[in-house]
Amino acid sequence: MIQDIVADPASLSVDELRASYEDRLRETIDTVGASTVADEAGVARSTVDAIAEGEDVEVTLEEAAAILGTEPETPPADAIEAEALDALMMGMSMAVLDVETLSSHIDAQIEPKEIQQMIEGRFPVTLAEYARIHHAIESRKP
Repeated sequence: MIQDIVADPASLSVDELRASYEDRLRETIDTVGASTVADEAGVARSTVDAIAEGEDVEVTLEEAAAILGTEPETPPADAIEAEALDALMMGMSMAVLDVETLSSHIDAQIEPKEIQQMIEGRFPVTLAEYARIHHAIESRKP
């Protein structure tokens, strides 16, 4: 679901990709309501309000999935997060990338081991980091 927000992530910059994710979160908040999203997603109301206002706020993939999961007819948050992480693993396989190569291609100070743990869901990943990793993978697919 998160990974499918943009049809061709490689065609955007990392910042544009992150903005697309955040736009989708705003749509959910507008549709469901900030109070309901905060209550059902378990995300701080101040964070939900900041997203709704378009402020630059650090949101984890887990929080983003929880927000999206508040919409009717959407999968639960844990399934949304798992799909997003699975898309990274599948993308790495298609692009024939290992975490060392991926680490060298992203403009961040993220160690290969940390990337591996993020993709496996054992280490939290922010939406900004997810956008950076997703973009790097998608731009290297054949």
